[in-house]
Amino acid sequence: MTREGPVAVLTLQRPEKRNALDLELCRQLYVAVDEQVEAGARVLVLTGEGTAFCAGADLDGVHGDEFLHALYGMLHHLAAVEIPVIAAVNGPAIGAGTQLALACDLRVVDERARFAVPTALNGMAVDAWTIRTLEKLAGTGRARRMMLAAATIDRDEALVCGLADRPGTFADALAWAQEIAAMAPMTLAYNKLVLNGTADDEPAVEAAFASVWRSDDVQEASRARAEKRQPVFEGR
Repeated sequence: MTREGPVAVLTLQRPEKRNALDLELCRQLYVAVDEQVEAGARVLVLTGEGTAFCAGADLDGVHGDEFLHALYGMLHHLAAVEIPVIAAVNGPAIGAGTQLALACDLRVVDERARFAVPTALNGMAVDAWTIRTLEKLAGTGRARRMMLAAATIDRDEALVCGLADRPGTFADALAWAQEIAAMAPMTLAYNKLVLNGTADDEPAVEAAFASVWRSDDVQEASRARAEKRQPVFEGR
C-alpha cells in the first residue's frame, strides 16, 4: 500500500504467481480497503505488480468454502465501499482477475490488458453477481460469449463495449484518481450507492440524497462559483 495524497494505491504483490488470489491475499485486500478508507483516502487505485493484473484464483487452493467466503466477501466489499475504486489493469485479468476488475468502479487498461472468465474450461463457477455485472458492463452478447464459450475480450474490444473506461498506464489511472479525489465525496458516495445498489438499498439512497443537499459542500460549491475559484470539498 502507498499513498499519493488523497489517493491510496493497493498493489497485488504475488508476481511469481502472476498475482493470483489466494486466501491470504483476499483477506489482506479486505482489510487494506478498510484501513485506507479510515485513514481518509478519497479514491483507491488497484493494480498488480509485474506483467499481470491478476491471473485469477490460485488453483492450488480454491476449492474450499473458506476461500470462496473470503473471495466473495472481498469482492462485494470492494464494490460497496463508499469511495471510488479504479482498477489499473496492467495486464491479463483472468477469472478472479476479471471479477476483481468488475468490483472496481472504473477500469483503465494498458495495451496488455485482456479479460476472461473461463469457468467452462475448469469446471468451476462464479456467483450470479459476477455474471450480471459483466452483462451490465460488457453487454449481453459479449457476456454470453465469455460465459458460454470461454471467450477472451482484448483491450480494444473492452474499451468499445464499456468493460473498460479508458486506455492508459498506471500513471494515467493515478492521474485520473487525483482528479476524482478533488470532487465532492458525499456526492460520489451517493452516486456509487445508486449505481451499485439494489432495491433493498432504497432507504439508504434516500438518506444519502438528503444528506448531499444538506451538506456544507453544496454551500462551498456556491461560494467557489461566486469567488471564481475551485471548490475545496471536505465531505461534510
